[in-house]
Amino acid sequence: MTDQSRFSEALDYHSRGRPGKIEIRATKPTATQADLSLAYTPGVAEPSLEIARDPDLAFRYTNRGNLVAVVSNGTAVLGLGNIGPLGSKPVMEGKAVLFKRFADIDVFDIEVGSEDPEDIIRFCELLEPTVAGINLEDIKAPEAFYIEETLNQRLGIPVFHDDQHGTAIIGGAAFMNALEIAGKDAADAKVVFNGAGAAGIATAKFFLTLGVKAENLTMCDSHGVIYAGRDPMTPVKEPFARDTEARTLADAMVGADAFVGVSIGGAVDGDMVRSMADNPIVFALANPNPEIPYPDAIASRPDVIAATGRSDFPNQVNNVLGFPFIFRGALDVRARAITESMKVAASKALAQLAKEPVHEGVLKAYDIDRLEYGREYLIPKPFDPRVLWYVAPAVAQAATDEGLAQLPLEDAAAYTESLKRRFQASYALMRRVTVKARERAMRVVYPHGADIRVIRAARRVVDEGTAEPIILGRVGEVGRLAAERGIELDGVEVIDPHQESRMIESFATELVKLRGHKGMIPEDARRIAENPNLFAAMMLRSGVADAVLGGLTTYYPDTLRPALWVLPLEDGRSRVSAVYVMSVKGKPFFFTDCAVNIEPTSAELAEVAIAAARRAQRDFDVTPRVAMISYSDFGSATGREPVRIREAIDLVRSQWPDLAIDGEMHADTAVSPGLLGARHPFNELGDRANVLVFPNLTAANASYQLLHRLGGAERLGPILSGMAKSVHVLQRDSDVGDIVNMTAIAALDAQRKG
Repeated sequence: MTDQSRFSEALDYHSRGRPGKIEIRATKPTATQADLSLAYTPGVAEPSLEIARDPDLAFRYTNRGNLVAVVSNGTAVLGLGNIGPLGSKPVMEGKAVLFKRFADIDVFDIEVGSEDPEDIIRFCELLEPTVAGINLEDIKAPEAFYIEETLNQRLGIPVFHDDQHGTAIIGGAAFMNALEIAGKDAADAKVVFNGAGAAGIATAKFFLTLGVKAENLTMCDSHGVIYAGRDPMTPVKEPFARDTEARTLADAMVGADAFVGVSIGGAVDGDMVRSMADNPIVFALANPNPEIPYPDAIASRPDVIAATGRSDFPNQVNNVLGFPFIFRGALDVRARAITESMKVAASKALAQLAKEPVHEGVLKAYDIDRLEYGREYLIPKPFDPRVLWYVAPAVAQAATDEGLAQLPLEDAAAYTESLKRRFQASYALMRRVTVKARERAMRVVYPHGADIRVIRAARRVVDEGTAEPIILGRVGEVGRLAAERGIELDGVEVIDPHQESRMIESFATELVKLRGHKGMIPEDARRIAENPNLFAAMMLRSGVADAVLGGLTTYYPDTLRPALWVLPLEDGRSRVSAVYVMSVKGKPFFFTDCAVNIEPTSAELAEVAIAAARRAQRDFDVTPRVAMISYSDFGSATGREPVRIREAIDLVRSQWPDLAIDGEMHADTAVSPGLLGARHPFNELGDRANVLVFPNLTAANASYQLLHRLGGAERLGPILSGMAKSVHVLQRDSDVGDIVNMTAIAALDAQRKG
């Protein structure tokens, strides 16, 4: 992308539609006069009086507990300098977006029209009753040090200057891992810093906390080395003055183990890197132009361990790995401050996460096949969802240990689980399924295993103890794909149907018995038996496997048809049906039938409804409340469809009298809290439904697709029911997480049908 096209795209991005990047939305109903009377006058008087009586109740009745102020005066905007408060506003809005995107924290971005530190201090003091924390941003040094230090002394809420501590925390995590890879110890490492602004000073102090000795740390600024007795000198730089003969950055880097640049682009060249000790650590963090470009640093010598602030090269030291998650942990325990020990806890958590197997979502986001801990992967990527539940609990625990938490953390593991449930809507549902699936290992076969998604999923399934995976595919090809990505296949069985002559003959013989009267001859049977979908279904029929999970590289009918050829239906079932679990704002809704039945009869609708309700109840521990969806709302319109639906409801009630089911009804009636009761107080579902049965395949399929694509709902499925054995079909665009989740569902289904 050229500079001109990037310029144009950036302006268009910020201006199209509603200007800017953020907005405020109501979290409570405001549709009626009654709603407004509760939101404002007279109803709002009740919580106001309660808070006046007990200020802590503001955390119950307002959003203060999840609200952070991003405060700036625009005097030191990264890469732009002093552009003033208004010039900084797009940056602060961006900060708000990152808080929300990565940690679901609400933000007021506030640009203060003053360069006087006393004004900013007083402003933040007056702001304290509004927010639960303050993120200082892009305020120039040395004023930034004074402002943060003073506010931390005066306020009872966390105050965090991200320009200082963000770089320190993330750089610190990378530094700890780089030392480990280089085989060096922090206490012995000679470290050179270039840049004595807010980020440089804070990062240097943080490295001292991590174990670097003061006498081994040399600080440089625009005048060269900061040495004892140098003039000019400022109070914040004086603690870093050393007795040394070095006067230039080049002098200081000779024999150094590590270089950290928080200064200007081009400050370092290849000769300076070559002058460093073995396995040198070079963190060139100036942005957007590093002190030395990553390719130049790597080219200067083969043993260098390099990092920059750029996203287009390995080891990006990016502050977004810190502030959202640090504040999340601090807010959740209502910490009074963010201390050095909390920052160290965050840094160590990041360093530890980098050593774990890389999340498949990260590989997908960055369009890479392989990534593992080492010289080119020192710290996690920003899109790794696990950063939240590594960093936030570490911060919360540190605040608790220091006695700074007003809601002390009692169970770190439970808090971590709550974060997963809160930020991954499907996690809470799947947690129940996965725990049940682990109770008895089932053999799950994947018909089209020569797909890296299946191989990654199988590895996770083994590691998590969810099932015993069997991959169908050419053994050499599967092994090659796994080896190229560094995936171990221990515990994963790989079978090539083309090499299993005994099984093929056995399956072909059985196939002729089953399908002979429908034209199946031995020659065709042997050929068809090698088809992965049919082979997998026959493995299931013969007891070699317990469940089949196919469909990743074939169309839905091509996966389901072979299973229907050789496997019977469940007792009492006349057909197969499918349900999707849609997670909307953490709440599950079961949509059926979205994949199989085109225009079901009344009896078939009844069967589909009961199957979906049982799935919700048995697998997900959700009490089903079934709404039969139609264009008619409890008799508001006539036609064949409403009649067909009413007949289906009668059939369901005759078979399952205790099931909450009602209709026919509009989709909005079914899911809008309060609307169902207000319009139809006689209904049997209460506030709203959670199982939605659609009148035909078009309506069901379109509904779940639109909700997923436009509404951002998490999608789980399709989950099949009706077969006597466990057979399930993946979406062609499924990712590794989808496959792992569906494996757990297939395994649990196999347990029940075993």
